[in-house]
Amino acid sequence: MEPRDREGSADRPRSAGAKQTGRVIVIGPYLRMRRGDADAQANDVVRDSEARLEEATGLARAIDLTISDALIAPISQIRPATYLGKGKVEEITGLIAGHDIELVVMDCALSPIQQRNLEKAWNTKVLDRTGLILEIFGRRAKTKEGALQVELAHLNYQRSRLVRSWTHLERQRGGFGFMGGPGETQIEADRRLIGDRITRLENELKKVQATRRLHRAGRQRVPYRVVALVGYTNAGKSTLFNRLTRADVQAADMLFATLDPTLRALSLPHGGKAMLSDTVGFISNLPTQLVAAFRATLEEVLEADIILHVRDISHEDAEAQERDVDAVLRQLGIDPDSGARILEVWNKIDRFDLEERENLRNIASRRPADRPCFLVSAETGEGVNELLTAIEDRLAATRTTLDLSVDASDGAGISWLHRNAEVLNKELHDGRFDMTVRVDETKRDIVVSRFDAVPHSAP
Repeated sequence: MEPRDREGSADRPRSAGAKQTGRVIVIGPYLRMRRGDADAQANDVVRDSEARLEEATGLARAIDLTISDALIAPISQIRPATYLGKGKVEEITGLIAGHDIELVVMDCALSPIQQRNLEKAWNTKVLDRTGLILEIFGRRAKTKEGALQVELAHLNYQRSRLVRSWTHLERQRGGFGFMGGPGETQIEADRRLIGDRITRLENELKKVQATRRLHRAGRQRVPYRVVALVGYTNAGKSTLFNRLTRADVQAADMLFATLDPTLRALSLPHGGKAMLSDTVGFISNLPTQLVAAFRATLEEVLEADIILHVRDISHEDAEAQERDVDAVLRQLGIDPDSGARILEVWNKIDRFDLEERENLRNIASRRPADRPCFLVSAETGEGVNELLTAIEDRLAATRTTLDLSVDASDGAGISWLHRNAEVLNKELHDGRFDMTVRVDETKRDIVVSRFDAVPHSAP
């Protein structure tokens, strides 16, 4: 067992109205990596156990839990009954009893049986990584859609936890007196109620998704392109979002500070406009039911013209975090190696000295031309102008700029241009509008044939 000093962690200020909790211990039951291990060879980036434990304690603090201690429990193999070996279970039993622990957070995914057996052995509540993330999401969701998605994921998780742990789950008799046969068990009744609620939630989410599709269709009628921010939680996406759009989205040094998606107008250097979307942060071992439940929210990423993968380049596990984000993108059907659509943003360079920054720039300059990255500090604004220019250039690469002249009385034609093209310039001369527009390749031929448009000639 490798205990870590968590001095001062219990003094973290609580948010207003936060629920008071007892003492909590966070345990990192991480597999020992053996020499020649096939999995270790397949995975070029192995997460540091200390960094993993630090992330787990950050998750616990995100819902205002009072961390009494955090420790690493190396294991050689996962035990089907208790995840940990018998000796470690007994060792932690003594630690729990000696520190009056009321909740144990296990930084792993426990099966229902493992969770039940550990709760019996330790005589305390046990929460695994999936349950902890669900609790955080439950606190953070503010919109109706977010709340519905969290509840759906939580119910799917809860349904799998219905094991025979309590006496109230014994079989109930049906009918009257001694004539009634055995009725449904309490477990069956609970599962039925949860199943009914899940069905209702799924139907409500379908309505929300239909509304979101209408909103997206409305945006598509207006020639604004969509740029989506993705990245590991706490990589600085919301801070960068605020810097780029001058918005005031909550940005805090806290895991999952932002949950519900936010859209704001993004002004580009040469007068162009786009929509910037800030989405929920990703994390290692993100519960599959959350990826499924939040697919509607993440449709903003699926539909985006450009995806900015924001990385905390100062983090000791930056490479492992990159792989985790890439894994979630693949789950969503997005190829993370698609250089035409994804721009990598190395954030928090203000944490490096001048020599280290120069070294990072040299590394970035050696990357392939189709996989560029941009060094920025969302906190200070360094590198943001270069990033905006790159976004504008990338968006313009798939569009054609045309010059045309349309009669001022052709209201339908002018209206069509405003709906289907980006009007860069519009001047009235002798009863005609001389216009410069930017259009997608799919609509270029229509504009050329209908308005006798010609390629734009710079003055």
